[in-house]
Amino acid sequence: MPEIGAPTGAPRSQRSGSGGQRARSGASDGTGASGREPPLYGALDLGTNNCRLLIARPARDGFRVVDSFSRIVRLGEGLSRTGRLDDAAMERAYEALVLCGERVAKKGVESTRLMAVATQACRQADNGAAFIERVREGTGLRLRIIDPVEEARLSVEGCLNLFDDAAEAVLVVDVGGGSTELSWLKQTGAGFVLEGWMSAPIGVVTLAERHPEPPRATPEGITVWYEAMVADMGEALSRAPIDPALREVFAAGRAHLVGTSGAITSLAGIHLRLRRYQRNLVDGLWMTRGDCEKAAERLMQLGPEGRAAESCIGPDRADLVLAGAAIMEAVQRAWPSERVRVADRGLREGLLLQKMREERRPRRRRRRR
Repeated sequence: MPEIGAPTGAPRSQRSGSGGQRARSGASDGTGASGREPPLYGALDLGTNNCRLLIARPARDGFRVVDSFSRIVRLGEGLSRTGRLDDAAMERAYEALVLCGERVAKKGVESTRLMAVATQACRQADNGAAFIERVREGTGLRLRIIDPVEEARLSVEGCLNLFDDAAEAVLVVDVGGGSTELSWLKQTGAGFVLEGWMSAPIGVVTLAERHPEPPRATPEGITVWYEAMVADMGEALSRAPIDPALREVFAAGRAHLVGTSGAITSLAGIHLRLRRYQRNLVDGLWMTRGDCEKAAERLMQLGPEGRAAESCIGPDRADLVLAGAAIMEAVQRAWPSERVRVADRGLREGLLLQKMREERRPRRRRRRR
């Protein structure tokens, strides 16, 4: 269900009936019976804000990361105003993709085992497809623009093993640069089943551009600015096509959130007061709603310079991190949950698990006539 032709600013969404897709474990086999090391797989995600690559090898409990790359490129900078990818933004993204291509070649990842996708910025931009073609011609990388349905599904796939099996429902929140994907899943006893999904065209870049941080504002002014961002996202969430009865499950404490993006990992880093970002401490961390609120309050108190000096944020994301916090706050108000699990994983991991699972399936032998 591509976003082409969608009304500007309208959230894309869909409800799933009882026949929704069942969430399954993506564990991979390890070394084969021959004793040979499994082949390498690659997943490349070109988003509105980041360009990220993951190269991994199948293992018995999923996969083992061999190499990774991440760079903030802000491909969607100015897109909400012009409807087009900016020349400077495309150059930043192109340079990052060249480096990704070099890593893929150096590691010897076969082209059939490299999954490369582009998301909201290239979906939305008038010249998004032209940029993808330029990348193909210049680097040999064949990026596929995926729709919000697939993006949400892959994000869920990437963090399935972070779900609390005792919960009655889970809401996975993937905050991107240009959009936020939300997936609601219900426990059936045999696993979690997708109840519905939503793609809101609001991400950290678009929200920060709509609501520039006021310079030299008072604490009261900062609060007003932050609440305006929360309200903007809250308006989009009000159109979620989910049975209101499910909200009661969250309000009663029988469900939890999973946040998968820099928005929640930044809050986690601030909450833990890390001197440097440590994925092993962040990924899988349980935070309370109060923990998230306190981390956001600290970010507001730090100001732009203080946020830039934080090692878990840095100057490249100092002007975006509070937009991410505001999106998470809006979600927590709309779908109240005392617990949120932090996932430093998502779409790329989903791509890897999906491809590895596909290649493990035995091929049907053709019958002889």
